Amino acid sequence: MSNIKNILFIMADQLRWDYLSCYGHPHLKTPNIDHLAERGVRFDRAYVQSPVCGPSRASFYTGRTVFSHGATWNHVPLPIGELTLGDYIRPQGVKTAVVGKTHMVADGEGMARLGLNETADIGCLVSQPGFDPYERDDGLHPDAGLEKRGGKLRYNDWLRERGYDSENPWNDYANAGEGPNGEILSGWYLKNSNLPARVKEEHSETAYMTMRAREFIAEMGSTPWLCHLSYIKPHWPYIAPAPYHDMYGPETFQPPIRDPREKEDPNPVFGAFMGMNVSETFSQQGVRETVLPAYMGLIKQIDDHLGKLFDWLKETGRMDDTMIVFTSDHGDYLGDHWMGEKELFHEVSVRVPLIIVDPRPEADATRGTVSEAFVEAIDLVPTFMEATGAPPAPHRLEGRSLMPLLHGVTPPDWRDAVFSEIDYAFYAARQALGVGPSDARGYMIRTEKWKYVYFKGYPPQLFDLENDPDEFTDLGRHEAYEDIRRDMHNRLTDRLTDRKNRVTMTDDAVLAMRARESKIGIIIGVWDQPD
Repeated sequence: MSNIKNILFIMADQLRWDYLSCYGHPHLKTPNIDHLAERGVRFDRAYVQSPVCGPSRASFYTGRTVFSHGATWNHVPLPIGELTLGDYIRPQGVKTAVVGKTHMVADGEGMARLGLNETADIGCLVSQPGFDPYERDDGLHPDAGLEKRGGKLRYNDWLRERGYDSENPWNDYANAGEGPNGEILSGWYLKNSNLPARVKEEHSETAYMTMRAREFIAEMGSTPWLCHLSYIKPHWPYIAPAPYHDMYGPETFQPPIRDPREKEDPNPVFGAFMGMNVSETFSQQGVRETVLPAYMGLIKQIDDHLGKLFDWLKETGRMDDTMIVFTSDHGDYLGDHWMGEKELFHEVSVRVPLIIVDPRPEADATRGTVSEAFVEAIDLVPTFMEATGAPPAPHRLEGRSLMPLLHGVTPPDWRDAVFSEIDYAFYAARQALGVGPSDARGYMIRTEKWKYVYFKGYPPQLFDLENDPDEFTDLGRHEAYEDIRRDMHNRLTDRLTDRKNRVTMTDDAVLAMRARESKIGIIIGVWDQPD
C-alpha cells in the first residue's frame, strides 16, 4: 500500500456535530461537506478530549489526553518537550503548515531556559506548535494581547489594503455590524448577531483563510504537504457577512434540547455552569433565535468555500493524492441544557463531526459508509503517521490509527468507551463553588449505554443514554444505580491510569535495558558468585 502524499486537515471552530445535513440537520444544507462523506467515512461517534478550544486542539495535535500533555486550558502553554503532529511526519518529507487557528500558546519559560526565540527556525516550530505558521490567525481580538505575544494579524493588513480604514478592521468590519446612523455595532454583543458584518463576503475571514490555504497548496508544487485549514468560525463573535446573515429564519431552527427537570436540584458543578452569565443569557427567550441565523449562515459559508476549494483540487489533480479530514474542536450549547458556550460533557458540546476521505484504492469498500465505532481526537495523529509512513510511537501516543476502520476492518480490541476531561479553574463556576484551582477538574467516560461524569469533590453525574438520549435525568445520586456508578468509575480509573507518561523511552528499550544489566555487571540480590 502506497503512502498518502498530501493531507488537508480541516477544522471548524465550535461546530456542533448535528449542524450538518449529512449528520441529520433538516434545514442547514451542506452539500460539499456531504460530498466528502459520500467519498469517505463519516464517523458518527467522534469525541474530543476536552470541550474547550485550546486543550482540545492540543490533543488533536499531540495524540495525547489533556492532563498528559498539560495544556489544560486556552492560555496554558503546551510544554516545550511535547511532540506534535509536525514532529512526527516532518521527517517523512512532509511540509506541515497551519492556515488559521491553533489557539496554542508558546511555552515562553521553557524556550527562554533553552535560549530559543520565536523568530529562529526551531523556536518558531515549537511555539506554533509544530506547524509552519503560514497564516496564523486565532480569531481573537487583536487588542487583547496579540502584540504583547509578539504576533501580528496579517488579515488586518490585507483588509486595510482593500480600503477598510481602521486600526483594527478585524474588529470594526469583519466582526461588527452597522447601526441606522452608521454607528459600529460590535458582534461581540449577541443582540447584534443577526446584522450583516460590515465586510464584503469575499473579504471575510472564511473567504480569506480558504484563499490562503489554496495559495499554500499551490506553492508546494510536488512537495508533500499537510495543510491544517483551521477556520475561526462559526465560533463567536456570531456575525456573518451578507448574504449569509439572514439565510435562515425561525422555521429552520431546531428546538432547544432542555427540560425544566435539569434545574431541579442539579449536580452542583452543572448548576454553577448554568448560573454563569453566558448560560443565563442563552436561556433567555429570543437570544438563541437571534444567534442561530448567524451561526447557521457561518456554517453554510464554510461549506460554500470548501466547495470552491474542492473544485480547484479536482482541476489540479490533487484530489487523487490528498487525504481530506473534516472535523471540529468541540460543539456549542446554543441554549441547550440551559447553557451557553461549551465546557461540559453533554453530547452537543463534546461530540463532533469527523469525516475522512482516503483516496487510495484500499478505501474503496468504505466510501459513503458510516462508522459507529467510538473514536477520539487523539486518533488523528497516529492516523496521519500511518498514512504518511511515519514510524509508530506507542510509548507516547494515546490514540489509535483509524486506518483499519477506513479500510473496512474493525479491530476486535477496539475501544468500547470514549473519554474527555475539563480543567474548569478559569471559570466563574469554580469561584461560585469555592473550589481551588488545582481541584477544579471533571472527567467523562461514555459507553454505548451510559455516560458517567466525575467532578472532584462532588457527586458524579450518570445518564442512561439508551432511555434518556437527551441527558435530562441525572442518575448520579440515585440509590438504585450505585452498582452502575461503581462500574463506570472503575472504567474511568482504568482510563486515567492508562495514560502514557514514560514518553522518553520505548517499551522495547525498557526490555533491552533489563536484559543488559547482567551483561554489564549489575548484580542485585544474588547470594554468591557462581563457580
